[in-house]
Amino acid sequence: MKFAVLHEKLVPEPLLTTPSATQTITSLAEIPQPPTIPNFSFNPELQKLLLGKQLLLDEIPLSLEEIQSHYENGYITLRKGITFNKNIPKCERCGNQDQSWFASFPCSRCGETCTYCRKCIMMGRVSTCTPLYGWIDVSDISHVHATLDWKGTLSPGQQHVSNKVMESINVNKELLVWAVCGAGKTEVLFEGINRALAMQKRVCIATPRTDVVLELSPRLQAIFPIIEVASLYGGSEDRQKYSPLTITTTHQLLRFYKAFDTIILDEVDAFPYSVDKALQYAVNQARKDMSSLIYLTATPNEQWQKECRQGKRDFVTIPARYHRHPLPVPEFVWCGNWNKALTKGTLPANVMKWLKHRIETGKQALIFIPKIELIPKILPLLQKLHPAIEAVHAEDPNRKEKVKAMRSKEISLLITTTILERGVTFPNLDVAVFGAEDRIFTESALVQISGRVGRSAQYPGGWITFFHYGLTESMLKARKQIQGMNKEGLKKGWIDVE
Repeated sequence: MKFAVLHEKLVPEPLLTTPSATQTITSLAEIPQPPTIPNFSFNPELQKLLLGKQLLLDEIPLSLEEIQSHYENGYITLRKGITFNKNIPKCERCGNQDQSWFASFPCSRCGETCTYCRKCIMMGRVSTCTPLYGWIDVSDISHVHATLDWKGTLSPGQQHVSNKVMESINVNKELLVWAVCGAGKTEVLFEGINRALAMQKRVCIATPRTDVVLELSPRLQAIFPIIEVASLYGGSEDRQKYSPLTITTTHQLLRFYKAFDTIILDEVDAFPYSVDKALQYAVNQARKDMSSLIYLTATPNEQWQKECRQGKRDFVTIPARYHRHPLPVPEFVWCGNWNKALTKGTLPANVMKWLKHRIETGKQALIFIPKIELIPKILPLLQKLHPAIEAVHAEDPNRKEKVKAMRSKEISLLITTTILERGVTFPNLDVAVFGAEDRIFTESALVQISGRVGRSAQYPGGWITFFHYGLTESMLKARKQIQGMNKEGLKKGWIDVE
């Protein structure tokens, strides 16, 4: 077997001596497998790195000779990175088939004009002559027996959902867990994860946001202390780690291929997963053929809600929080033409009254606004009332510090865009949505924002107020959804009647 030297890298010649743009490899059997070579030394670390993966050569931190010897002995598989169907390209890593996301360049590797995918280029360039490296045996390495070390207890609602999660994992099916904000979704996963690990299954929890990965990883490592939990996100040091339990951003799933027996997808409604077909493709490609997929959300989209009502989607709800108090229901308050008021350097009188009351009583509050551009208009007005008022948005370099200061009560009122609609918890809080009629405030966003209130068992109440210049369908649907969950929680006996 001779080596092809391309870009100063050794790659298996059989794949790259036929880089025809119309060639499509449909099965691993079509990839030429040369005979076993003598003096071969098997590397278990390479197995752990490539098992269930689809990596570029640049992502494999081993010598080219070692990679080549494993390929020649039939352990490493190669898949075309870009395939063609009637001259229409498809990126096998991210599933992109939109031709506007493809470009071409004169390639020094194969000496031809190569097509490459721009959709997933942030993960490394995949082009016509770029193979994706994997491992021939998709069965998992034997796991250490995991032990669940958790002393908490589940509410009746949580236990019901926990049982359904375990059932779905046992029989490899999909399940939507529709749980209200603050219901304790993470806790209902513990027994299911434990069951999967006991069955020698490989489990992945995927979420759109890095900060959720950073929060969940140490928590799950603590309750499964015997195994090593892999934490994957951009820049993570665990990218080369094999683990039976992986916590990852959805973007990192682009590097996996038929890897997991169970995928738990958190915040399925959240951006960017909800709008990015590449991420949705990555989740499906990361699943084994026989696997379970558990969706978690407090706010399924309208289509999914319809499918649940029609019995077309298997789902289970947690309509009540663990502390057995009802969800605070938003009140609608008309505040007139607030934009016109701001141009005059004022805020509507009822909005100012609401804010002054929180300052006087020492009650912390979040004030959600529809646009970043409103911050320099609103913040100076509020800081005249009290200096401990700040504003935060997605591009704010001090965003984490301000959230931390809010938690330590150094900030009394925090003006925010929808960046804080989910993933933050303050124990004793009121919330106002200013300009609630703006289209940025979708039903999902308004339910999530309302869910910031009353999360603590010590402070289960609080006010959520939508200040508006006209009612919208999203506002009405959000309130109806919250009221519906309260009604269901009462019916099931999971909310205490006061």
